[in-house]
Amino acid sequence: MTIKIFQNEINDGIGELVKSTASVAYCSEAQITKEVLTPTEVVSELGKEPFLVATAENKDQVDLYYLESVLVSCGWNKNDDVFQAEATWEARNTPEDKQFNFMHDENDIIGHITGSYVLTKDGKTVAENTPAPPEDFDIITQAVLYNSWTGEENRERMSKILSEIKDGKWYVSMECLFAGFDYALKDDSGNSKVLARGEESSFLTKHLRAYGGTGEYQGYKIGRALRNIAFSGKGLVSKPANPRSVILAEESTKFNVDNHSELSIGELQMSDVLTEQLAELKAQLQTAKAENAASKAKIEAFESDAETSKAKIDELNESIKSTQAKVAELEDALATSQTELASAMKEMDEMKKKEKMEKRKAGLVEAGLEEEEVDETLASFDGLSDEAFDQIVAMMKKKAMKKYAKDGDKKEKEAEAGMPPEVKEAIEKKKKEKEAKADEAEVEISEDAFEEVETSEATLVEAEVSDEIETARASVADWFSNHVLNK
Repeated sequence: MTIKIFQNEINDGIGELVKSTASVAYCSEAQITKEVLTPTEVVSELGKEPFLVATAENKDQVDLYYLESVLVSCGWNKNDDVFQAEATWEARNTPEDKQFNFMHDENDIIGHITGSYVLTKDGKTVAENTPAPPEDFDIITQAVLYNSWTGEENRERMSKILSEIKDGKWYVSMECLFAGFDYALKDDSGNSKVLARGEESSFLTKHLRAYGGTGEYQGYKIGRALRNIAFSGKGLVSKPANPRSVILAEESTKFNVDNHSELSIGELQMSDVLTEQLAELKAQLQTAKAENAASKAKIEAFESDAETSKAKIDELNESIKSTQAKVAELEDALATSQTELASAMKEMDEMKKKEKMEKRKAGLVEAGLEEEEVDETLASFDGLSDEAFDQIVAMMKKKAMKKYAKDGDKKEKEAEAGMPPEVKEAIEKKKKEKEAKADEAEVEISEDAFEEVETSEATLVEAEVSDEIETARASVADWFSNHVLNK
């Protein structure tokens, strides 16, 4: 599996690190027993031991040892990797028939994984054809170790391993591959959101603990929500675990988000005055609500006291009315501020777009386009990035300069017609020296340069480009060929 790398991650110096860390490992203590447990009994035993005996299709073989373990649990683990229910559910059958090796050495296979199934936290087996996964569950894997070996050295080694497993000296390490991830965010109140990883949001990667960050950003705890997961096998590893692997803690914290909890990059980066006003209003609203609750509590206390005077109760009722009015006022102010914030952000986007178009228009005029051609050309270039647009304008300026030089040569020849021969000879010699120097410095710009611009532009967008971008790119290519290269 490969992970798409974005320009922000390359600029931050972690592009290769993201590519090379497309796997994680999960360790649990290995233990052998001859008791065969049902799925429900397994769950009841999990609180006592992390690794248990399991059944397999080929049961009761004397040359096999049957093992079972919790492969993975949904949630946010202590390494800030997040296994969301949907992505984990889709990978539930991927461990089956994968290798069981010694110390993560794929050339030293000592067993294999025989199957897997899903259990809820209360010990109920989840049917394979369940239309939607539960919010919180474990994937349990079943495996066998080979106990029959021809070589004496191998027999002695396996006998020693099985003996040491009973003494708790060996661990089982699961390896998980993934082809992508998003950003899981949690605020101080425990509210969870997911931000899709893309070109604009990829600056967050450097803040993940997996890539050397602190695991925090602007008041959010930030984790790596794995996508496109495939469980690739298990390794029997000694204590401490294989240093190549990222060893995860057994505990996981629930991480549940609903369908309306996706976070936009705009929401994450808001830091203007309106945002501060919103925070202040929210704080005042909470204070007012707290005061209201306190007043209600006092009323209840006074009402339960037979000696409480009616005047005191009336006074507290007035206090409640006052605080309720304040709550309503603050809620109105909050709604108004939110509307103003949305309007301000929209105006800012429009200003940026207008500024961009004015800048592009000035560039086209400077490159020699007539004013009546500018609007049509801007429409053709609308789908290009600023970098690609600047390169095209530079080529147009280059061509305009060459035409200007060509017209100048024509006038110069007309002037030379009436000059004496010795003057013409001196001028011709100077001109040849100048042309020789110009030929050495000239960089030829062809249609291939435009194709390279399209190629570099394409690497900065997602693999699936929208029809609108494709249409814009075709229009630009046609315009450039007719108005620049063929003039």
